Amino acid sequence: MKVLKFGGTSVGSAQNIKKVIAILQKESLTSPIVCVVSAVGGVTDKLLQAGALAKQKDKSYLTVLDKIKSIHYKVIEGLTSESKAIITEVDQKFEALNQLLNGIFLINELSPKTSDKLVSYGEILSSFIIAKTMEGMGLNAFLKNSQDLIVTNSNFTKAEVNYDITNKNIIDYFNKANQQITVLPGFVSKSQAGEITTLGRGGSDFTAAIIAAALKVEQLEIWTDVSGMYTTNPKLVKQAYPIANLSYQEAMELSHFGAKVLYPPTVQPVLNLAIPIHIKNTLHPEAVGTVISNQKKESNLTVKGISHIDNVALLTLEGSGMVGIPGFSKRLFETLANEKINIIFITQASSEHSICFGIDISNAEKAENAINLAFEYEISLHKINPIIVEKGLSIIALIGDNMKSHQGISGKLFSTLGKNNINVRAIAQGASEKNISAVISEKDVSKALNSLHERFFETNTKQLNVFITGIGNVGEKLIDQIHQQHSFLKKNLKLDVKIVGMANSKKMIFDPKGIDLNNWTDQFHHAEPSSIEGFFQKVISLNLRNSIFVDVTANHDVAAVYQNYLKQSVAVVACNKIACSDKYINYKSLQDLSLKYNASFLYETNVGAGLPIINTLNNLVASGDKVISIQAVLSGSLNFVFNNFSDKKNFHDTVKQAQFEGYTEPDPRIDLSGIDVARKILILARENGVPMEIEDIVNESFLTKANLDSTSVDNFYETLIDDEAHFQKLYASAKANNCQLKYVAEYKNGKAKVGLQEIPEGHPFYNLEGKDNIVMFYTQRYPEQPLIVKGAGAGADVTASGLFADIIRIGNK
Repeated sequence: MKVLKFGGTSVGSAQNIKKVIAILQKESLTSPIVCVVSAVGGVTDKLLQAGALAKQKDKSYLTVLDKIKSIHYKVIEGLTSESKAIITEVDQKFEALNQLLNGIFLINELSPKTSDKLVSYGEILSSFIIAKTMEGMGLNAFLKNSQDLIVTNSNFTKAEVNYDITNKNIIDYFNKANQQITVLPGFVSKSQAGEITTLGRGGSDFTAAIIAAALKVEQLEIWTDVSGMYTTNPKLVKQAYPIANLSYQEAMELSHFGAKVLYPPTVQPVLNLAIPIHIKNTLHPEAVGTVISNQKKESNLTVKGISHIDNVALLTLEGSGMVGIPGFSKRLFETLANEKINIIFITQASSEHSICFGIDISNAEKAENAINLAFEYEISLHKINPIIVEKGLSIIALIGDNMKSHQGISGKLFSTLGKNNINVRAIAQGASEKNISAVISEKDVSKALNSLHERFFETNTKQLNVFITGIGNVGEKLIDQIHQQHSFLKKNLKLDVKIVGMANSKKMIFDPKGIDLNNWTDQFHHAEPSSIEGFFQKVISLNLRNSIFVDVTANHDVAAVYQNYLKQSVAVVACNKIACSDKYINYKSLQDLSLKYNASFLYETNVGAGLPIINTLNNLVASGDKVISIQAVLSGSLNFVFNNFSDKKNFHDTVKQAQFEGYTEPDPRIDLSGIDVARKILILARENGVPMEIEDIVNESFLTKANLDSTSVDNFYETLIDDEAHFQKLYASAKANNCQLKYVAEYKNGKAKVGLQEIPEGHPFYNLEGKDNIVMFYTQRYPEQPLIVKGAGAGADVTASGLFADIIRIGNK
């Protein structure tokens, strides 16, 4: 014999009930079946709502009653064309329900006893409809009222079972029963005095377990709307998946901490008898589901599941007067017990200076008042402080029988939370080491569950959530590269890179699931207005794990908010040089924030676009080498200009070409004035440990005074035409000396300068072509033959690839 229990969703519609009947029909071919059913989904809540309205003398309870009737009539009509007989009897039950509600309305009272009678109608109705439908189909089915079998005390709304009487009733009945399918309403029972009682929240599961234990069946099946107990909440973590096997202890722990598939007391009646519980999906009966048993299954998982409880209040009783004084804990917990307040979490400092515990937030005010009253005397003497209440919290818990035999689980838990800027308010771990619990802010639950699930269950893939501001030429190339390489990264580097936010100067779009990169430009047509602060606030409100902010602008205001992202443990990737070439104190502050909040701050593209110049310098310094001097051509723009400028092509047209091909900033004065190169050598000097300012760099400009004093980009180009003779003179001098013009940056002995130089033939800079950059590091290890980094140093593609490389570095961290 098997016992099958079907929940509210499983019997929530005619379509679903047909699936239930099909399952019962199939299962009954091999053995007798006991079917326990819940009320139709949502009906119990509506019955309570109607009762509350009737108690308040609000006649709208009749409207709620009509909704309950409509739900059931719709189910009946969807199940059978021969519905008249069923509806006639259902009408009689609704008439009795109407009279009960009318009585509540007249006497203006809803006692626990009456409440039990009221909510019992949900299961009575659903079980009657299902049983009569099967009888009409010719199935060997019979309805038995659980109230005739399960006997309890008179603790209404959560009655305690008298197992001696109950077990005898169940055994005696089923010894005589000869039907193949027995339908029982869950949740409902009767007291020894014959009064209607209920078994409390999740009581239908409990009913099924009581029947299963009394009959010592081979298996208890719990049919619901999900395919078993999941590694974590699948509504919050889409990568969650069903757990094939759990122990009874693991299942109870997961259920206690919010896994609503199973009601914890359900396990108790079958636990000692070692009756397996199989959780199955009514909507997908072919799914494997979860088996809960004592059988040890081989598993490579140390953590079986991650669960959570919302709406938690954390209360702390503390004070120096508690130390060494016995009885404080006893008085505290007695006070809570007297108020019928359940404690779901507790931890105490070893100094005995404080006790911290978690309760449901609905009981917070009652607990606060009761505790302050109980310790009124000690509080008045300042031996202890008034109880501290913190709200807006949740509890997350790692659960698994094998955790006790593996080191480092707690370390992985708290390091993962820390890396994602999730503050832990309290910690508890039992001596059995099957559960590690932490109290965190409610707003961080989704990020915590996703981060921990990725850490413990998705060892193959790490998701990066990328936010890009600056969707110009470079930004578009970066998006294209991420789109193109998505499958490769996921397969080969186990990185799932998702762009979840984009912004240009006017609009911004977001999608926490990842923006569709096939048509991302179309989405900007209906985007919200863009702002630097608005973008930041959206990133923080989404609160996604492994978040990376990418700055593809040259905007001072964007650079100014890097610190805000780092303080929220959001990594920053920037090709914008402004932040790292700002005042040294600000540059240093960003480095310190990156370390403090464990948030990467990478800016490889600040120098040399996609070339690994900064990374090479960092590796030299980190390995103990000492940089003596640096010589470099750091502007792909200027190198392009001077490689294409000649006595046959004027300077104005060459600069125009460089701008058109994307090698210069929109304002070419930034490149040609030398300030861009000065910023780059400044950054290299700082990476070498020198606290240098931009004013310390000697800038030997090759531009004329008129060029430098130009009032706009157009005016600048006009001055270039006017001063063409000046530039031809520079070219002629270099040609006469058999040299090439190169704009060179130099650093040596704590000093730096930038300027145009005539480079002789044979020098490493002489044959530098196109937009290429070159950097020569002279160090203690490379004193004569420098370490050289050379390659394309400008252009949208290479700059985007440098940004992409920084994103991948963060993912591999």
